[in-house]
Order: sequence, then structure tokens, then C-alpha cells
Amino acid sequence: MGETQEIKQYATPDININELLQAHPDAFIALLECGMGCVSCPSATLETLAEACVVHGLDVDDVCDYVNHSLAEKENQ
Repeated sequence: MGETQEIKQYATPDININELLQAHPDAFIALLECGMGCVSCPSATLETLAEACVVHGLDVDDVCDYVNHSLAEKENQ
């Protein structure tokens, strides 16, 4: 039986978007790909990922999974 690889949790629902982007600049592209065009907006520096997802009608768990997988792929390149 194959093992599933544990994905590092870079993005969590409670992380501040600005903190995420400062720690992992490549998260910018992943967030844009999820439909979050506001990541460069000044108000994004005040919001958690969960709060921004509510505004954009996105599922925060799906967004976290996508960002975490994207960043893990970048890290493994």
C-alpha cells in the first residue's frame, strides 16, 4: 500500500495574508490561481486567509490545500 506524503502547512485559515506572502512569495501566484485577485490590495494585509475566502466565496480548506501543494511543489524543484 502506498504512503501518502504529508504536505507542509504553509497556509492555514488563520494566517494573515501579508505574513503568508512575506514568508512565501510564491503563494501570491497560487492565491491568484484560486481566484483571489485581492492579494495585492492593502486591505489584504489585515485579513486572515479565512476572512478573504469568505469575501470571495471560496472554501478556505480548498484554498489552503491548493496553496500548500503549490508551495510544496516549488520547494521540491
